[in-house]
Amino acid sequence: MTESHPAAGGTSDPTSTSDALRSAVEAAFPATIADLTRLVKIPSVSWAAFDEAHVEASAEAVAELVRGLGVFDLVEIRRAAIGEGEGADAAIGKPAVVARRAARNGRPTVLLYAHHDVQPPGEDSDWESAPFEPTLRGDRLYGRGAADDKAGVMAHVGAIRALTEVLGTDFDLGIALFIEGEEESGSLSFANFLHENRELLEADAIVVADSGNWDLETPALTVALRGAVAFRMRVSTLAHASHSGMFGGAVPDAMLAAIRLLATLHDADGSVAVAGLTSADLETPAYDEAQLRAETGLLDGVSPIGRGEILSRIWAQPAITVTGLDAPSVANASNTLVPSVAVRVSARVAPGQRDVDALAAIRSHLEAHAPFGAKLEFDAVELGNPFLVDTSGWAVAESNAAMAEAWGKEPVEIGVGGSIPFIAELVAEFPAAQILVTGVEDPDSRAHSPNESLHLGVFQRALLSEALFLARLDARDGDS
Repeated sequence: MTESHPAAGGTSDPTSTSDALRSAVEAAFPATIADLTRLVKIPSVSWAAFDEAHVEASAEAVAELVRGLGVFDLVEIRRAAIGEGEGADAAIGKPAVVARRAARNGRPTVLLYAHHDVQPPGEDSDWESAPFEPTLRGDRLYGRGAADDKAGVMAHVGAIRALTEVLGTDFDLGIALFIEGEEESGSLSFANFLHENRELLEADAIVVADSGNWDLETPALTVALRGAVAFRMRVSTLAHASHSGMFGGAVPDAMLAAIRLLATLHDADGSVAVAGLTSADLETPAYDEAQLRAETGLLDGVSPIGRGEILSRIWAQPAITVTGLDAPSVANASNTLVPSVAVRVSARVAPGQRDVDALAAIRSHLEAHAPFGAKLEFDAVELGNPFLVDTSGWAVAESNAAMAEAWGKEPVEIGVGGSIPFIAELVAEFPAAQILVTGVEDPDSRAHSPNESLHLGVFQRALLSEALFLARLDARDGDS
């Protein structure tokens, strides 16, 4: 470790720098929340059915905030093609904000990632306040994107602000910034974007601010993420619909076949029953059924599913969920044998298994168990590999130290049942970079759900953690 260069106040004492950063974060926090509120008001849903102009407006608002920091040599809004298309026929991804300042004097470069797009709000009636009218109730700010992930954007902005307040703008740390605009719609242009902007985004360490913390008082570093496999399956048994009274009991309808087939995916206790899906061996903290019920809203009398430690089921074992069904609605149901139904199957892949291998295992199982010879068709496949963090590197040590200082409590290393598939693409493009998955959420943030919210205390501590982390890197020899 090298000594810190003098801060704006003329001191090189790391303790004084830390105290100054804490004061800077606290003093600027009302302005930080005001900026976050303005971002949350922009309904930047990146799904195809929503107005793309809002995603454009969100990118412009983020770019304005980043330019206002006064530390970057370049700040731009860029896009990349989706897939391998070229020319006028190529589909183009959503706008991302990128920025970079060069490192000096042997200091490392850190890439800070977050995303400015959000999930659809769902039904307004399910919200206690309008989803895009950020509302403060108690110590939580409610609104779609308040936690996931516009608070991640503002954690980066706020941390850099605090750093410049203490060190000025003439510090040595290199910083790259990548604020994506399509994470919630699949990051379809992500790989192309990384490749096209590799020189701009290359870094020694990458901070992905898109996860959560153990609880309101305990920080966490996410070290394991499950992968994702999703597809549409059509189940067909008849060439056309037939009268259920005339032929029911003699020929199988597609609904019967689909229900029986989907039931084979799980054992009686609800654990996955697909041969070829693997589990990981991860240590998990204490977590009991009462906490599971409190955090998930599991109804009284309804039992959890699966086997083993609860967090092992969520972090280290596969899961399969049927997330959609295309079939006649109850209101429009007639006395008909349905010839074909379609279902959306979503699976989570345990760390250590490739997404393509998991897909092959699930598909083989379904084909082998199709009842009555039902015909199966598969399409609309989405894949994402799981991820395990190498916790032996210097970046993890610096991050853990910064979190402990900001929170007054040692961080917990956690897994997450959800997926961030693009992390595998970061690893592929930047194999030498150390990747840290951090976040501003807590167990009651309800990302993707109605009444999503951000706990302001958690947010302030997460922001301070990142500011302290940046200061530690600015005082670090890039080769150490």
